[in-house]
Order: sequence, then structure tokens, then C-alpha cells
Amino acid sequence: MKVAIAGAGAVGRSIGRELLANGHEVLLIDRRVDVATNDPVPGAGWATADACELGSLEDIGLSQFDVVVAATGDDKANLVLSLLAKTEFAVTRVVARVNEPRNEWLFGERWGVDVAVSTPRLIAAAVEEAVAVGDVVELLTLRGGHNRLVSYTLPDHTAFGGRAVAKLRLPTDSALVSILRGGRVIVPDDDVPLEPGDEMLFVVQVDALDSLREHLLDICSPPGSR
Repeated sequence: MKVAIAGAGAVGRSIGRELLANGHEVLLIDRRVDVATNDPVPGAGWATADACELGSLEDIGLSQFDVVVAATGDDKANLVLSLLAKTEFAVTRVVARVNEPRNEWLFGERWGVDVAVSTPRLIAAAVEEAVAVGDVVELLTLRGGHNRLVSYTLPDHTAFGGRAVAKLRLPTDSALVSILRGGRVIVPDDDVPLEPGDEMLFVVQVDALDSLREHLLDICSPPGSR
């Protein structure tokens, strides 16, 4: 893919290196003239430009890119770039960095964002995931903010131990997409039995998140814990 990354700070350069290592074509965009010379990313293209200016994006040829990553340290700039990339240049996929978690509600389809990534939220989720057995942990915002990737780890002595996936009978607008068990990734076929300690990954529509949480707590908690 052709990927344009706005913001050539530590985050943007790290993303660029990862994408280059995976065989993608990368262009880094930053208005600071000295960035490319002080800390180059071998194999990446560079453009010295303001990613919020329409004319600069036209000169870069943003419409030719498959993905735009808004990775600056300024949420306002990331939102403006996302909107321009989607509405003016018809970029198929726009990924935006959220620096301030309180602004996360803005990073949705109205601003052209397909996927919003909040580093503080990811770190908090990693902490919660390590200790929050028996509760739903939000991991990632998907597709314009309408959906979430969430995790639920079956507690010890769960009432659901040994029962098949089909018995979960999940609420509308939620789906079990994978089971993580002892380093293995298990496809959640209907007849797969669940075990204590299983980490289940769900994709759920935002409005259905509370229903999913209540449903899992009701049917999966240890007897007598509810």
C-alpha cells in the first residue's frame, strides 16, 4: 500500500519504519525542515509541508495514497487532516492518533476518521486487561467510532466453564471473534467449549456495549458472585 503519515515525530517515524519493514510505500509529512536530516527513516519519502493546508496536500498528490495516518501531536491538526483526506481526496482509509482521551468522541466518521488510536487508552487497557479478570475491557475503537474491540477473560470457577460458545447467545450487534488460550488463538466455532482463563475478544457496536457487559457478567461470573 501507499501510506502517507503526517507528523514525523517519534510516533510517526516508528509507524513508518514498521510499515516499510512490511513492504509498504511510506511518505512522511512534516512542516519542520530539519526533521528529515536529523533523524531520517531509510526508505521513506519525505515532504516538507503543512498537512492541514489543502494546497500542500494537492501538491503531494494525497489522492494517490491508500491510507493516511494523522499522527501529529495536535488533535486539531489530526482532525483537519482526516477530514480533508476523506472528503477532498477520497482516501479509502484514514487512521488518526488521539493525544487527549477527552477528545476521542470527535474522532469518528463526521471528521473522516475510520480508526482512532488513543495511546493513553491503549496503555490503560493493557493495565486493565492484566488485572480485570471477569470484566469487559475496551481495547480499540473501530470504523468511525461506531464499534469497539473489547476483551473479557473468564474468571476461575466461572459458571460457564465447559459450556460451548453457542451457549453464550450474545446480544444483538455483538460478535465473538477470537478466543486466546495459553498462547493459542482459537476460532470460536459454536461447539468449542470455554475454559476458565480464556480471553474472549468481541467486536461490539457502541450502543450495545453495556448490554454485552451485563450479559457476560450475568452468565459467566462465578456462582454467588452476582
